[in-house]
Amino acid sequence: MVECATITVLIAFFVVTIITYWLLEFHYFMRILFCYLHSRFVKKKLDILDTSMYSSVCLTTDIDILLFHMNNARYLREVDFARTDFYNRTGLWQKIREKGGLVYQGGTSIRYRRFIRLFSLYHITSRIVYWDQNSIYMEHRFITKRDNFVRAIVYGKQKVIKCNVEEVITELMKTPATKKATEVRQKPECPSEIRLWIESTNVSSNKLRENVV
Repeated sequence: MVECATITVLIAFFVVTIITYWLLEFHYFMRILFCYLHSRFVKKKLDILDTSMYSSVCLTTDIDILLFHMNNARYLREVDFARTDFYNRTGLWQKIREKGGLVYQGGTSIRYRRFIRLFSLYHITSRIVYWDQNSIYMEHRFITKRDNFVRAIVYGKQKVIKCNVEEVITELMKTPATKKATEVRQKPECPSEIRLWIESTNVSSNKLRENVV
C-alpha cells in the first residue's frame, strides 16, 4: 500500500509538473522570483543614478534556429531580469509602490551589433538615462565577458501611472543608499538618441490617432 501511494504521488507530481510547464513558462517565473529575492536581500544597494550589472549565460534554451547564437527575442526577456535587479537594488520599485504607483513597458528600441554565441558569458548593465513626469528611460547594454564588447543596446521606456516620476526620483536622489549625502546629483540632460526616439514615437502615435475612425 505504501509503495502504491508513493507511486501515485510521484505520478501526480509528474503530471502537475508537465501541465505547469505546458501552461506557463515555469522557469521564467522561477528566474524572476530568484532575481527578485537575490537583488532585494543579497546584492548590495545602489543609488538611483548608479549602473547595475546582471550576469547571465547563453544556454541551449536561448538559441535560434541557426543553433549557435542567442535568439533575438531572448534579449528582451533577459532585460526583464536586469530591470528587476535594478529596480530592487535602487529602491525604485519600492518607492513607486509606496506612492501607490504602477509601472508598465511603454516602448523598447534595440540595436543588435554582434551575436552572443552559445555558452557565452555576458552581463547586462542597466542605468536610467532620462525621465519626465510620466516615464523612465533606461539603457541596457549586453557585454560579453571574454572581450568586453557591447553586443546589443536596448533602450526602454517605462510608463509610471498613479504617481509622479519626478517626485519619486527626486526623493531617491535625496536619500542616497551608498554615496555621501552632501554629494550634489542632478537630473541628466536628455541624450540625443532618446530625444530622437521620443520624437519618433510621437510621430507614430499621431499617425495612429489619425487612422482611428
